[in-house]
Amino acid sequence: MNAQAELLVRTTGRAAYDLTADVREHVRKAAVESGLVHVFIRHTSASLMLCENADPDVLRDLETFMSRLVPDGDPMFVHTAEGPDDMPAHVRSILTQPNLTIPIVDGRCALGTWQGVYLCEHRTAPHTRKVVLTVQSI
Repeated sequence: MNAQAELLVRTTGRAAYDLTADVREHVRKAAVESGLVHVFIRHTSASLMLCENADPDVLRDLETFMSRLVPDGDPMFVHTAEGPDDMPAHVRSILTQPNLTIPIVDGRCALGTWQGVYLCEHRTAPHTRKVVLTVQSI
């Protein structure tokens, strides 16, 4: 049994958006006991991450780190077609990842106790992001 769906995620700007419940629901509906769920974002200025979901300070600290590592408006960037956050958003998405693969065990995502699936919006303006979920049984 395989199942595929596309999530539309409306962001309000730069932040991490928890997709864990959406991914779990897609796996539940697919009714696969053992397999994989692949999560893929169809954008170059947003990404995905598996991160701690218990303490919101973790997400704040990650943004602090990324802002220091890849600041908006850095004069070294030539590609600024869509503003000072344009190229930094691309760099941030390359440093993170466009996809995740999570095992399915006993019909559920085999996430650790404190793991959550997040969409990382790297642009400062709101966007609608497309995320493809694919469940494959093994």
